[in-house]
Amino acid sequence: MRLYQVEAKPFTFDFDLKKTALIIIDMQRDFCEAGGFGEALGNDITPTKSIIPTVRKVLDAAREKKMFIIHTREGHRPDLSDVPKAKKRRSSAIGEDGPMGKILIRGEYGHDIVDELKPLPNEVVLDKPGKGAFYQTDLHLILQNQGIESLIFCGVTTHVCVHTTIREANDRGYECLMIEDGTAAFDPRDQEAAIRMINQQGGIFGWTTTSEKLLLGLKK
Repeated sequence: MRLYQVEAKPFTFDFDLKKTALIIIDMQRDFCEAGGFGEALGNDITPTKSIIPTVRKVLDAAREKKMFIIHTREGHRPDLSDVPKAKKRRSSAIGEDGPMGKILIRGEYGHDIVDELKPLPNEVVLDKPGKGAFYQTDLHLILQNQGIESLIFCGVTTHVCVHTTIREANDRGYECLMIEDGTAAFDPRDQEAAIRMINQQGGIFGWTTTSEKLLLGLKK
């Protein structure tokens, strides 16, 4: 077993590459391109779109190291039968017509992952109806079957789907590392707070680091 080490907060993150997965959360057109769900909520999508090159660097490095890779997509059934009334009430744009098809609906152009981060055939694409990637999915089973113990996270949005998934993973015993510049929130205040909430109190939910430090650690 070879342990890789990455300089991180609150302290060094150690991981066995064979027991580690890269999870890229919801890098979909609906969150990163004009006319999608992010804009429909009144957000500036510049932060989510701007991290695509950074996420690509991390993805390329993970592929080179033959790391287990999972891409998630948030979205719902075309008939909206899996959308709770409370969620629809607060996010009325779900299922409405947009420039990229029906917003946040599986199978629509906007629901899919951006071209720059298109999954390879051997990479898992996990569709989820909620914010957390463990909710109503077989993610935990997939990770267990692969012997995964550590998770590295990129994606959007940091304070919602990324954070929810890390919290879920933490309760299931996974060690979690979030890439600060490989994640984004629409509001920089949310990004800053989300990072601090992960690594505070001795790493209460996990670790955070930069893509540069991760890539350096993977080269050693």
